[in-house]
Amino acid sequence: MGRSSRAARGPEPEATTGPGGRTHAQGPLSRPVGSGLAELRPDRDRPAAWSLLIDGAPQSLVDLADPTRLGFEYQRRLGHLIDLVAPPGRPLTVLHLGGGALTLARYTAATRPRSRQQVAEIDTALTELVRAELPLERGWQIKVRGADARGVLERTPEDSVDLVITDVFSGARTPAHCTTVEFTTLAARALAPGGWYAANIADGGALPFARSQVATLAAVFPELCLIADPAVLRGKRFGNLVLAAAHTPLPIAELTRRAASDPAHARVEHGRALTDFAAGAVPATDATAAPSPEPPPGVFR
Repeated sequence: MGRSSRAARGPEPEATTGPGGRTHAQGPLSRPVGSGLAELRPDRDRPAAWSLLIDGAPQSLVDLADPTRLGFEYQRRLGHLIDLVAPPGRPLTVLHLGGGALTLARYTAATRPRSRQQVAEIDTALTELVRAELPLERGWQIKVRGADARGVLERTPEDSVDLVITDVFSGARTPAHCTTVEFTTLAARALAPGGWYAANIADGGALPFARSQVATLAAVFPELCLIADPAVLRGKRFGNLVLAAAHTPLPIAELTRRAASDPAHARVEHGRALTDFAAGAVPATDATAAPSPEPPPGVFR
């Protein structure tokens, strides 16, 4: 689930894009998939750009002409982590838990050629729609598995990936079994030395789910930070929060600089401030976890 820095505003009939991809002349598309009603909506200002929504909840934005463009705030924050996990241009091995329109896999492939990526997306009908209407470029090493994210994580070899990105939503909620200490321990096991774990979550109000997720990751990883809109952190609106965790220090200063210079300004919480943020929160376990909260009515309008 995401929030775009600029909403899509309708089709441009004369626009075109590359071979095999959708054109704005084709207009919006709606199709039932396993997780609900999938919609592809055109971006008025960019002829090859499309937003994916599931049951009205924004999931991804793809620009077929420029896969390095990340239109959603949370995706840009995850993009910063992709940029910083290794020296520029070095190929990565990435495991994406949750696929959507494969925006972050496209970004990684474009910015880090020869990267090897695996995507776990349980909704095979959604993957078929995305591949048909928003095709991947030839030569990209992106393998999509039609399976549950946790099941794929359980089968991932130890010390095998540079980055695990969890962006798992059923509708607009993260399933409980992908929010626990046990799940996070599996992610830590999959990481190669120096690798990072990242998660996109959503919460609002007093942020009880986000606080519990910080406590959950802190039970597994010694290094941790949270990136979010200040209004979300103050409980003024429901929105996305990105968590990053590692066994080695994270580049907090550079993440802070990038988050502050983004068109949608974000704050990076870490160290004592993050400990205080999660004070009193209890880590989620397989026995106690619940899905992330339902977004309030009208949040996506």
